[in-house]
Amino acid sequence: MWDISETQKIGAAVAAFGGVLIFLGVLLFFDAGLIAIGNILLIGGGVAFHGINNTGRFFAQRRRIPGAICFFVGVAVVFLKWPIIGMLIELFGFINLFADFFPYLISILRRLPLIGTILNAPGLRTLVDRITSGATSPV
Repeated sequence: MWDISETQKIGAAVAAFGGVLIFLGVLLFFDAGLIAIGNILLIGGGVAFHGINNTGRFFAQRRRIPGAICFFVGVAVVFLKWPIIGMLIELFGFINLFADFFPYLISILRRLPLIGTILNAPGLRTLVDRITSGATSPV
């Protein structure tokens, strides 16, 4: 189906483990050490999966530079032992970086059995459509 190299497989596994560590760090009342290690693994895994050139091009796009700056400043703030503030800054940067992908994600989630029923509810559908109206939807 997909031809994935060994480096990409390792990168996906490292990024997934980084996501798990970030989740555990949040569950353990914003443990700065777990979140910092998770950030390193998540970023490193993403670079290993996509390649350094593609990752650099993604973050260096003119419209994504403010989001990239916020994301990496948030990572630095987490390293400085301010995990809650750092995670909020990272979240803002993440939303700015990946806002173009949200309509695609919503269209995929709407096709799932339980989540799709919830997202297609009349009031929630209008709200989600209004939030994601800034980008084009594939459907």
